[in-house]
Amino acid sequence: MSKVIFRSEMNTTPIRVLFIYPNTFGMNMLRPAIALFNALLKREGHSVRLFDATYYSLDYGIDSDGSKADNLNVMPYDAAEKGIKMKATSWFDDLQKEYDDFSPDLIAMSTTEDMWMLGLTLLDALKSRIKKDKVPVVVGGVFPTFAPDLVIAQELVNMVCIGEGEDAIVDLSYRIGKGYKYEDVTNLWVKTDDGRLIKNNVTKAVDINSLPILDLSLFEDERLYRPMAGKWYRMLPIETIRGCPYKCAYCNSPTQVEFYKENNSGGFFRKKDVKLVYEELKYFINNHHMEYGYFWADTFLAMNNREFDEFCEMYQDINLPFWMQTRPETLSEEKIKRLADVGLHRISFGLEHGNEAFRKKYLDRSFKNKDIIEKLKIPSHYGIQYSVNNITGFPYETRELAFDTIELNRNINSDNQNLYAFVPFHGTPLRKLSEELGYVKHEDITRCLTDKPMLDQPQYSALEVEGMQRCFVLYVGMPKSRWGDIEKAEKNTPEGNHMFESLKEEYKQNYMVEPKLSKIADLEYGVEKNAK
Repeated sequence: MSKVIFRSEMNTTPIRVLFIYPNTFGMNMLRPAIALFNALLKREGHSVRLFDATYYSLDYGIDSDGSKADNLNVMPYDAAEKGIKMKATSWFDDLQKEYDDFSPDLIAMSTTEDMWMLGLTLLDALKSRIKKDKVPVVVGGVFPTFAPDLVIAQELVNMVCIGEGEDAIVDLSYRIGKGYKYEDVTNLWVKTDDGRLIKNNVTKAVDINSLPILDLSLFEDERLYRPMAGKWYRMLPIETIRGCPYKCAYCNSPTQVEFYKENNSGGFFRKKDVKLVYEELKYFINNHHMEYGYFWADTFLAMNNREFDEFCEMYQDINLPFWMQTRPETLSEEKIKRLADVGLHRISFGLEHGNEAFRKKYLDRSFKNKDIIEKLKIPSHYGIQYSVNNITGFPYETRELAFDTIELNRNINSDNQNLYAFVPFHGTPLRKLSEELGYVKHEDITRCLTDKPMLDQPQYSALEVEGMQRCFVLYVGMPKSRWGDIEKAEKNTPEGNHMFESLKEEYKQNYMVEPKLSKIADLEYGVEKNAK
């Protein structure tokens, strides 16, 4: 594995780097990659600033919180509880002022695919300045990695980072500071002044144990808060694992693994030394007053017994609640008991689909429903809340198959259930299939998970998927005797909407804990409910 190269001893000339983070309220927590790049660049003597769009009222057509509330996954909450409120100023004016005050030598944007169009809007606000000052713009993230041609085609984008960006951002900043050419910086696609496009090689996967602690100083204090299970916490992201050993077809992890293999860049799946995790946790507690740990590993329990023991022993000294996501098959009585003893508060599980044959054939997830049901009894034994995430609208799926997902969820005593419309992200096996079937084109940009479905299939229309989304919790939580009414509520008609609103009120009265109803503040994991 490669080690990040620091150029401090080579007389680095400092530059000013402006990061732009396209994001909408309720979508994503603070971006760990930006905090990491901030630490790396400051170590080299560079100045860094951030324009974070999260708390601006952006006319972008996404209301993640609102759609979840409508579908009974979350309830409205008052973010002002922690002093969190939308900015009263114009994002357009503030972004231009930030640029003018800082006069950046480099603009870097980290973006997800569903925020890419917003990112272009932000860049366009600086168009005249960027062109006048000839400021280079680099864009990175998973989406640019797997759709670099779409990103580099944009007028204002000079470079695209392919794969991990730690080495690239350090080397690029060094070259710009020295006035050197940067056409050969590894991991970058670079547009030259004479119209050429240079596609540089990809370096080996970064040694995550060589990286510094995240520098969160770029983010406003409000961004350190995140709602979880009805309460607000100062919650910070902690990396324990990068990559994933599983090969789910709707995820880009298997493609990243193959990408690094094809480029002779080593293994993509890596684990951080538990001693370094401990140092980072203590730093966050002492310097940022962290109240809650957010382990952002794709599969937290993808560790061997020795690594698990080391984590539990380490975390005894931390003594803070924490969240993790993992797969049902990674659970055991012993592991959950030990994790509960050291602070585990909440788990998120990806079930995705309830039909075993469909799940195995199209999603590459091979496990039995009976095993899922048994495994997911374990967290409740130890007072651990958990949510389950499901997806509908896959290629070849039908409405009938979606009811298998409903049945599986009815047999699980989760604290809440999410149903998302399938999103064909670039870089996933199912994106390739969706393009082959003609449901999307290569240039089509995916939407937010809570937005309207993208695939409109003859056997399972987008309207049917949307109706299933909004009524999923009703189907799971209410008796089958009410399914006739719920089916009516799926329809986006005056009659259907009236029935949906009526059923929502009935559900709230009978299945939600009344004293907590007005205090729910969970963006992602929904509301607490009475047992079925």
